[in-house]
Amino acid sequence: MEYTKRRNLNRGYMKLDVWQRGMDLFALAFRLAGAVADFKLKSQFTDVVQSVSANIAEGYGRRTLPEYLQFLYFAKGSLAEALTRAAGLWSVKLVPVAEFEEFDKLHYEVENKLLALIGSLESKREDHSWHNTLPQFQQSINPPIH
Repeated sequence: MEYTKRRNLNRGYMKLDVWQRGMDLFALAFRLAGAVADFKLKSQFTDVVQSVSANIAEGYGRRTLPEYLQFLYFAKGSLAEALTRAAGLWSVKLVPVAEFEEFDKLHYEVENKLLALIGSLESKREDHSWHNTLPQFQQSINPPIH
């Protein structure tokens, strides 16, 4: 799904498959949470799942490798919490087995993509191939709005 037609260097995270699939995970969690009557439980579940893609985006926007990795590790922690909450909802029979399995499958995919991204960036930290600076001039594909 394309969320916006406006592109610039800071919005590059939207091209990341892990961010896109994280957004799919949020949509699925939001659908599953529809059956949960307890507002706090529903809110905690959807909030933590949305934190996954939000942290990927925020870390990307920081533009420094240590901060980017820090936010990716936050996203990884949010994924662990999300699975725990989903398992809890399943264990009290608020989420049917088939829907929990669908969530678990997508969660596993996002988790592995995130681990791969973290591994790739950790290797850039080790070999010092990360560049923190932005290009001198980055032209957006969209003309300025006046």
